[in-house]
Formats: sequence, C-alpha cells, structure tokens
Amino acid sequence: MAFVFTFASKFRKWPFLVVLLLSPLIFWYVATPRVAVYYSKDGKGELRYIWNTQHRIDKGGMLPGEATADLGHIFPNDQFFMEFNWGSRGGRDHCISIAPKWPKTKIYLDSNGNIDSGIGSGTDIDHLKRCTIDDAKP
Repeated sequence: MAFVFTFASKFRKWPFLVVLLLSPLIFWYVATPRVAVYYSKDGKGELRYIWNTQHRIDKGGMLPGEATADLGHIFPNDQFFMEFNWGSRGGRDHCISIAPKWPKTKIYLDSNGNIDSGIGSGTDIDHLKRCTIDDAKP
C-alpha cells in the first residue's frame, strides 16, 4: 500500500480552527449592548462628559455634531449601573442612569445640551432614568 502525502486534509482544518478561536471575540462584539449619545449640530459649545459604567470611568468632550459611546455588559447583574454626566461651562449639569438595551441605545441631545425627548427624536427614553448617585437632573 502506497502512502500518499497531501496537504489538502491539513488545509481544511485551518478555517475551522480560525473560526473556533475567533468565535468568543465575535460573540462578545455582537452581544455587547452599546449606548451612543449624539450632540446636535446646532449646539452652543463644547459639552464635557463622564461615563461611569460599573466604576469604569471615561471622561471627554463633545463639540456640536459629535457623538460618544460606551459599552454595557453582556450579562449585567443586579448591581450593574451605567451613568452619563454632562454639562457645559456656565450651563447646568445633567446626569442620567441608563439601562442599555441590545443592540444599541440612542440618546440625542438638543442644541442646549438637554435630552431631546420629542416625538420622532430617536431617543430611547424608556431606558433612561434619573441618576441615583448624582443630584443633577436629566
């Protein structure tokens, strides 16, 4: 019996192994809920913000027409929280607590930096509530 050495059987295993190794990363990317905050193009200046997602803090700024986003948890527990604080220099501070929904929760801010909650605004109001830690109103 002659032994025939071919690479065909070895090459067929690699795509399967690559998919198997990448599947947890793909699952994490697809299953993680996201929250995005969009600032109106007609805004009156820079907004400073602080994301606090389960004590993971991110600070930054948004100019009119810009947006910011953060990730929730795939399997949040009872202690999970996500808060978004923002304000402008000389303006009032805002704070909301967010219960992210899959795949994406969208929050639109008007030109004054307030949450745009009008009909057809696109803001997912049903996943927002007043902050429990901060006194600033949404």
